[in-house]
Amino acid sequence: MQIAIPAEYTAGETRVAATPETVKKIVAMGHSVVVERGAGLKSAILDAAFAAAGATVVDSRQAALSQGDIVLKVRPASAEELAEMKPGAALISLMNPYANTMLPLMAEKKLSAFSMELLPRTTRAQSMDVLSSQNNIAGYRAVLLACQYYPHFMPMLMTAAGTVKPARVLILGVGVAGLQAIATAKRLGAVVEAFDVRPATKEQVESMGAKFIEVPMSEEEKAQNDGVYAKEMSDDYKRRQAELVDKHARQADIVITTALIPGRPAPRLLAADTVLGMKPGSVIIDMAAENGGNCELTKSNEVFVTEQGVTLVGTHNLPSLLAADASSLYARNLLTFLSLMLTKEGFAIQMEDELLDATLITHNGEVRFGKTQG
Repeated sequence: MQIAIPAEYTAGETRVAATPETVKKIVAMGHSVVVERGAGLKSAILDAAFAAAGATVVDSRQAALSQGDIVLKVRPASAEELAEMKPGAALISLMNPYANTMLPLMAEKKLSAFSMELLPRTTRAQSMDVLSSQNNIAGYRAVLLACQYYPHFMPMLMTAAGTVKPARVLILGVGVAGLQAIATAKRLGAVVEAFDVRPATKEQVESMGAKFIEVPMSEEEKAQNDGVYAKEMSDDYKRRQAELVDKHARQADIVITTALIPGRPAPRLLAADTVLGMKPGSVIIDMAAENGGNCELTKSNEVFVTEQGVTLVGTHNLPSLLAADASSLYARNLLTFLSLMLTKEGFAIQMEDELLDATLITHNGEVRFGKTQG
């Protein structure tokens, strides 16, 4: 089988879907790899490194895609990229399936397309979980980004000129990104608080030395949010949540929001009045900006300062700001997922495998997403 690794052309995307490490392992299995020239350059991977690992470096995207029995990508394929792929090829990538308008075109091309966002959150899938690996990086980078705009030190400092107080950091949403943000802010010496609608996250937050702030919940509300992902809550809960978040955000120096609900716009956690009541010099990093934002005043992919001196950062795609490690982890995730189908004997999709069934969104000329994924 021939595996194609094209460069990513989405604005701001610096990652690549394979590394010399993963290429070497694919080649060792008896398959060939073609890499578009320059595909890894923004991830600090030279063409010579891919070639040394056994890949063939080709001069154009069309040359790579037209040869690929299997195509590995980071971002959803564009119409132009789909037109250059072999009919019947397999495509493995982040797909943004809830908003991807290319699914009919993929089906028409008879592509077997796998959306890595839809991978079940199970123990078996952990080593393939691209959302976890990339969100972990994003949570770390969000804190460093906050430091870039925050006009003070993060830790408490005892100096000859006097004492500098530590920054107060509020993390909204305690998934993988939120937990890494907590850990990073703590390592930098900040005082950290965190909020999540899932009561089960309280123990994780406190084990990392942060304070968990919580909205009193009924048993029904607790049962509603006992899973991996946060779910939409009642209007009454949202009112109580808004009051609590408002209080703590006004006291914070840095707020990092991470809350996302699959298939829906990001939930609003920070109202405009809350932002306008925050201290001058405060910083908000809205990690959900690409999905509409957790903050009412966030401007997508922009950084701006309010008249009250609060900096709002809506930068997209934080993992791409650490492209080398983000690509390395992402490529390993894809290699492990690929191993479910790729052997020395060839390539086969076992439909009874729950991981493949959950992620396969087009196959045999049909759009499966929405039928099998609920």
